[in-house]
Amino acid sequence: MAAKPLIGINTDFRGSRKEHAALSFVAAGYFDGIATAGGIPVILPPLAAEDDIVRLLDLLDGVVLVGGADLDPRRDGWMLHPAVRPMESRREDFDRLLAKHICQRHMPVLGIGAGMQLLNLTEGGTLFLHIPEDLPKAIPHKDVGDPSHRHALLVEPGTVMERVYGDGEIRVNSMHHMAIDDLAAAFRVAARAPDGVIEAIESQVEGWVAMGTQFHPEAETASALDTKIFEEFIIGITGEVPEVRLVA
Repeated sequence: MAAKPLIGINTDFRGSRKEHAALSFVAAGYFDGIATAGGIPVILPPLAAEDDIVRLLDLLDGVVLVGGADLDPRRDGWMLHPAVRPMESRREDFDRLLAKHICQRHMPVLGIGAGMQLLNLTEGGTLFLHIPEDLPKAIPHKDVGDPSHRHALLVEPGTVMERVYGDGEIRVNSMHHMAIDDLAAAFRVAARAPDGVIEAIESQVEGWVAMGTQFHPEAETASALDTKIFEEFIIGITGEVPEVRLVA
C-alpha cells in the first residue's frame, strides 16, 4: 500500500495577552478531515525564516490553508475598510510566504475561507472587502446571530465540486464578509452562491492540484457531503481512492 501523503496545515495565531501567553492553534476539523480522507496532517507553526518554510514544503505532499480573520488589504495596495478585522501580522506574514512558495512550485493545496482568498491574491486576483457594501444586492453571507447560517450553492459542471455534490439542491455554511472579486487567471470558478459570489475555485493549470472553498467543510456545521472535499483533495494528490476511516 502506498504511503499516506503528508499534508501541512497552517495555524492561527494569537499574541500574548494578560490571560494567556502567545499561542498557535487550529480547529480539529481540519486535521480530522485530512486524517479521515487518508492523509497525515502536519501542523505548521508561523515561522519567520523563508528558508525554513521552503524546507518544510520540501517534506510535504500538500498543504491546507485554513480560514480565520481577514487578510489585511493594505498589503495589496488597498485602504483598510472599517469592517475588516485583520488577522495577527505574524500569521499573515507566514501565510503569505507559504502561499507564495506553494503557488510558485504548483504544490497541491486546498484553501478554505481566508485560505482560498489568499490563493487568489497570490496568483494576482483581487477581493471584495465587504460584500454588503460592494455587492448590495447579494444575499446574506454572514449572520452574527446565527453561526449555522447557510445558503444555496450552484456548482459548475465538470468541476471537483460537481464530483463532490452531484445533482440536486445544495446548501453550505456561510460566515464571511469578504469574497473574491477578480478571479486570478490560474483558477476557474467551481461554484457560486445564487447571487453570483464565488464560493469555490479550482486550478486550470495543467498538473496543479489546487482548489478552494469559501465555505467551511471542516466546521461542525458542515454536512457529510462537504467533508468529501478533503477526500477529493487527497485523491488529487495520490491518484487513488483512500480507505476512509472514522475519526472519533
